[in-house]
Amino acid sequence: MTEVGYVLPLDDPTAELAVVGGKGASLSRLAAAGLPVPVGFHVMTAAYDEFVTGGGLRDRILDAASAVDTADPATFEAAAARIAALFDGPGMPAAVERAVGKAYAELGPEVVVAVRSSATAEDLPDMSFAGQQDSYLSIRGEAAVLDAVRRCWASLWTARAIGYRARNGIAAHEVSLAVVVQQLVPADAAGILFTVDPVTGADDRMVVNAGWGLGEAVVGGQVAPDTVTVAKDTGAVLDYQVGAKTVRTVRTAAGTAEEAVPAELRDRAVLAEEQVAQLARLGIRIEQLYGQPMDVEWALAGDQLYVVQARPITNVAAGEWNDSLAGDYLWSNGNLGEAIPDVMTPATWSFVQIFMSEAMASTSLPGYRGYGRIGGRFYLNLSMAASLSRVVGVSRKRFRAMTEPVYGKLPPDLAIPLIPLPRLRILAMLLPVIVRTLREIRGFKARMPEYMATAAARAEDLRAAIAATDQQAELVRLWHEQVGLYLVESSSMLAAGARQGVTALITAPRTLRKLVGEKDATAILSGQGEGDLASLGPMLGLARLARGEIDEQTFVRRYGHRGAHEFEVSQPRPGEDPAGQLAGLEQAAVGAEELLANQEAARQEAWRRLEQLYPGKVAKVRRQVARWAHAAQSREHTRSEVIRSFWVLRAWVLRAGELTGHGDDLFFLTLEEILAVLDGDESALAAVPRRRATYERYRLLPPYPTLIRGRFDPVRWAADPNRRVDRYEEHGAGAPADDTLTGFAGAAGVVEGTARLIKDVAEGDRLGAGEILVTAVTNIGWTPLFPRAAAVVTDVGAPLSHAAIVARELGIPAVVGCGNATARVDDGDRIRVDGERGTVEILSAR
Repeated sequence: MTEVGYVLPLDDPTAELAVVGGKGASLSRLAAAGLPVPVGFHVMTAAYDEFVTGGGLRDRILDAASAVDTADPATFEAAAARIAALFDGPGMPAAVERAVGKAYAELGPEVVVAVRSSATAEDLPDMSFAGQQDSYLSIRGEAAVLDAVRRCWASLWTARAIGYRARNGIAAHEVSLAVVVQQLVPADAAGILFTVDPVTGADDRMVVNAGWGLGEAVVGGQVAPDTVTVAKDTGAVLDYQVGAKTVRTVRTAAGTAEEAVPAELRDRAVLAEEQVAQLARLGIRIEQLYGQPMDVEWALAGDQLYVVQARPITNVAAGEWNDSLAGDYLWSNGNLGEAIPDVMTPATWSFVQIFMSEAMASTSLPGYRGYGRIGGRFYLNLSMAASLSRVVGVSRKRFRAMTEPVYGKLPPDLAIPLIPLPRLRILAMLLPVIVRTLREIRGFKARMPEYMATAAARAEDLRAAIAATDQQAELVRLWHEQVGLYLVESSSMLAAGARQGVTALITAPRTLRKLVGEKDATAILSGQGEGDLASLGPMLGLARLARGEIDEQTFVRRYGHRGAHEFEVSQPRPGEDPAGQLAGLEQAAVGAEELLANQEAARQEAWRRLEQLYPGKVAKVRRQVARWAHAAQSREHTRSEVIRSFWVLRAWVLRAGELTGHGDDLFFLTLEEILAVLDGDESALAAVPRRRATYERYRLLPPYPTLIRGRFDPVRWAADPNRRVDRYEEHGAGAPADDTLTGFAGAAGVVEGTARLIKDVAEGDRLGAGEILVTAVTNIGWTPLFPRAAAVVTDVGAPLSHAAIVARELGIPAVVGCGNATARVDDGDRIRVDGERGTVEILSAR
């Protein structure tokens, strides 16, 4: 074979799959069509074949690969180690070396290039092989290029690649590898263009993701990019969501590296409208070239756009993860939406469904669930709750009054549609559920002391057992015999804990307000019971950690499972990286104990005033408050143990990803699909790219309205400049938003100050001491910020919500459940928060 036979120009018409691999064939097609593809060349599969045949490696490679067992990942590692040693042996054939060197020299003197693997089983419509082999960026000089080509060849035989092909029935002798060498675009920005909406499937719009620097940070999911929705016919921008771009990939002398994005660029739009329009035109050309929807990787250097890859989009989503499409129901995120604020990955949703089936079993009926996903976020179905209440004789008016402390206020003009089932049929389905639930709860209450005493150690033991598991079959057995049962028991214990004194949780505050008013009622209900509320634990633990009273290991053991994203199993726990995730928060929490001491003094004064006014009622009120405190603690501590179980679930999925070689792809599978993959059936993995796109699309949208009635499209809602964040109705906008911001009196007191809008707890360092925290929703991960705040205002919440509980304990004025505070208050406005009346007044704009 001649030297010319080892390389081809990038746009050569003979550059087909068998010759240049999947990636190379696609790039060749794009370049031949005149699209702006960076210049380069192919190192053909013939060069790889010459290397393994001429060096006498082929038979030894196939012999090593033939020894793998798809049920034993350890054999993948063993085969990969044997083959890697072979590639360290013979040098590159001289003819191949000359051909590659000559082609590289023709690009220009010492051109910086990207060297990318292109397998013959890659980028195929019915396979997910892309990314199985390695690529190298920022390569300069002939010797470095040759070395990168050799490393690409070797990556055809990593443990992950061997296992992936073995499970998909691709024989070792059927694969070969080409390499694409292209001039590396010195990208100022880069990203992905979808030629149809990957979430809704709408083909009249495109979606662009954009970030600073090279495209690896965006493609690899290390950064929340800008998301732009574009009209396909005109190229006009329909919606531009600016992402929090904290990281970018840049060129360095040694290759590439990730660095922090300069502060002035993080919240700046990456693309101008004309650049978006240019991308749209390129997308249309590429879609027409391939005759189907496409996923296009692009880069921008100066004013020049480049196409660096394009592959078909398969299985475009259409209304995925959206239970609002099921009918005319009223949905609310005013309760568990606070605990589960994130868009959920499929793995998390699987676990949440198990949790709900045990913790809130009586909220659902066969075929009618009392909860669901809307745009991937958790919502409760109030139509279901109202229908069940009506069956047992609760009027609509009383239902609203009873649920207000839990779900938040329901506007009087907002109707609650009921489930379309006859009352007798609902009753027939409901009674067995109630009887079974009550019987089970009695049993769990009896076992609760033992459970609470051993829960922390049990979780640690399970995580250790998971980490020690080195066989896929053993990990499956561990789920069925221990991990799954642990989740069920933890969830059931929360059901038992939440039902202890539930009447007192509602009646005690009402009684106190009637006797002494909102301010003294708030003071009396703080600081109750023995020990700390679980919600205060991490904050007080941070203060003790900062003073050296406990060490980091103790903090992690007690509180490492609690955080802002504690239900979402794809997110790391603070305990996994305490130095990184706790940095800077210790000082924020130090003032908490002083606030608690002040609140204790206020509590004693409030009790004295009650004794003076109603001496004959004090004993009865103390008993009622004691029941309230016991119920609140039981609810908080059992919920904390549920969260500990979710850390175990995260460890289990991570280990499954390690054993199967699929890493975090498994977060985008359901529990049943993960178990199937562990058993050797990997068919579900084909859906991962689509689900990742769906997840990212929903995750970048602003938080949805607290109340949603009817069918709701989160993408179209987010694109509406006049959208409301407090409520949405499919038919009609409902009453106009009030001029006055009102919510629940979360904690009494009046404060004036500067409003600081915080979208995510990661932005907590923007909250200055004495400023007013305004946000959509808080959970325990936000608690360390509270001592720094003069007051707290939230869109989502109720008297029993996290923000209200913690603010009350610290004596910080709070108004929760405003519905539209983040839409009405601008960052830097001066506002007045009246925690006793539940009002927020904008005094002056920034």
